[in-house]
Amino acid sequence: MEIKKIEKTFDGLRLLVAIAISILFMLIVITAVSGSPMASLGTFLFGPFQSVSRIGNIIELAIPLTFTGLAICIMFEANQINCAVEGSFFMGAVIATAVSVFLPLPFGIHQLVIFLASGVIGGLICLVPAILKVKFQANELVSSLMLNYIVLYSGLFIVNRFLVDSQAGYFASYSISRSSKLPPIVPHTRIHFGIVIAVLCVIFIYLVMYRTRLGYAIRMAGKNENFARYTGISVLTVIFASQAIGGFIGGMAGSIEILGMYRRFQYTASPQYGFDGIIIATLADYKPQMIPVAALFLAYIRIGSDILSRTTDVPVEIVSVVQAIAVLFVASKLFLNKYKQWAIVRAAKTKEA
Repeated sequence: MEIKKIEKTFDGLRLLVAIAISILFMLIVITAVSGSPMASLGTFLFGPFQSVSRIGNIIELAIPLTFTGLAICIMFEANQINCAVEGSFFMGAVIATAVSVFLPLPFGIHQLVIFLASGVIGGLICLVPAILKVKFQANELVSSLMLNYIVLYSGLFIVNRFLVDSQAGYFASYSISRSSKLPPIVPHTRIHFGIVIAVLCVIFIYLVMYRTRLGYAIRMAGKNENFARYTGISVLTVIFASQAIGGFIGGMAGSIEILGMYRRFQYTASPQYGFDGIIIATLADYKPQMIPVAALFLAYIRIGSDILSRTTDVPVEIVSVVQAIAVLFVASKLFLNKYKQWAIVRAAKTKEA
């Protein structure tokens, strides 16, 4: 138990140190490129907290990042690489728009039907690379990346053929019905009920991963597939289950984003939230309980960078530097490893004494 506690402490510490180092490096870069470094530093660090609407922007951005981070987390815990969450998110938004426009239902029931429809489609999309891998030994990374293009242009065709509003004056669907909208819950912001669903989803996935047989099978198959087979775990079931659950969350995330943040579907390109989910899951070390922390961090630096680029001479691309550094440190398994070994040895000696 002591070793497990040390490992959990180490995982959290590694994330916090990686975030601190990445922010420190960003501050150094700002100092080097800005004509007014101190003002720019203050804008980046404190700009996102200078108004209720800006704080709301952080939380609004963190909601879809939390969902896609959870989706990727489940897949990667099973040692399955699948980038089709991006396609699941996009098609989930398309399906949500279609159900909202063409299937009038009472408030409450309408949202549940949309979440279910979008989630099922998202799950089916993410199952495709898994089936191709099992049946034809296709590389799941390549197949999932290519699948995103198929889903993207298929979704745009559906919107353009059946949902586009020719009276809008730009590429956009018909207005989403009021009975399907997710209501805002914080005045003067666009923070919507999706944040409650996100929190419940984090709790649910945590319980599934650490309190159920399925979660144990997913984690065991991800760590050692051969040992999992030896102990009677169906690796094939784990592969399909992890992809389906992750895809369901990704599809549902697309519907929640559309119903909470938009009046019409107006994506003309991939929103990239699925790929951001890979960053979030990596920062969180594939721990569901750490996903919201990583999502808030990424949302914070992106909002800060956006404010920085609009009000100072520092380019917005600097956020990519911070993301890359943070991911590199978190993904480096030996980063702070000596500290963990020292703590474990010390705990063992103390127990012997």
